[in-house]
Amino acid sequence: MSISFEGRVAIVTGAGGGLGRAYALELARRGAKVVVNDLGGSRDGTGTSDAALKVVEEIKAAGGEAFADGSSVTEYEQMQALVAKTRETWGGVHVLINNAGILRDKTFTKMDPVDFELVVKVHLLGSAYATKAVWDLMREQNYGRILMTASSTGLFGNFGQANYGAAKLGLAGLTKTLYLEGAKYNVRVNTLAPVAATRMTEDIFPEEAFKLFAPENVVPAALYLVSEDAPSNAIIGAGAGAYHSAYVTMNPPLILGAEDRTVEGFAANWARISDRSGDFVPQSGSEQSQAILAAMQAASKA
Repeated sequence: MSISFEGRVAIVTGAGGGLGRAYALELARRGAKVVVNDLGGSRDGTGTSDAALKVVEEIKAAGGEAFADGSSVTEYEQMQALVAKTRETWGGVHVLINNAGILRDKTFTKMDPVDFELVVKVHLLGSAYATKAVWDLMREQNYGRILMTASSTGLFGNFGQANYGAAKLGLAGLTKTLYLEGAKYNVRVNTLAPVAATRMTEDIFPEEAFKLFAPENVVPAALYLVSEDAPSNAIIGAGAGAYHSAYVTMNPPLILGAEDRTVEGFAANWARISDRSGDFVPQSGSEQSQAILAAMQAASKA
């Protein structure tokens, strides 16, 4: 069955190149009206360009509908204005792909706090601002699909990317709350951790890997996660035609007796506390306290 975006309006941030461009082109090809948002800055977030306009020209040349927008995701008022303009132009917003980002990599000991703050602001706050700007509209429509762009760096860490990793794991956490708050209104929120050869990663991938990790290979996962039948609260990895799921898990609690509730008692039981057998995937934060209470009840009956 073909997945269509006919009648849908999509905003893609950071869509002037790389992954965002690939998303915008495919959304338009499948019938969506697309807002191509991009400042057109360099990888470190400086400067501007007409990158968004060039993508719009590509979409229009292929028979699609789109307009370019140079608003900054770091300015909430600009995101509000963008959503208002989109609604005025096309009547609503059904899809938001938060893709805008920058890199300022350094080891933590050499990293200027300004660089830490800016990366977090663009990735985490920028995604939150864009999402907040569409949130009430999507609730009113009783329809919304939102995608956060995380990273394996956020999920698992990466040397020299403390700022980036902090922001990206924050986005996974944001997803986990918004999927709960949006469920009643048919607003589904997911997290994507892409691996793609773009200007963001051009000095990481060897030249021969560039074609293998083309942005187009991430598109199937991204567009499914914002389609009508999308799941919610998924964390999906995608790259080079390979796709997988990631989970935040928790093991069953170990109840220590009163005599063992000391630093030494915790240390003595560390192997059991960190044992991953029996891991499960909580669907909300309340399951931690529920698991503790259940373990306490079981211990009291033993």
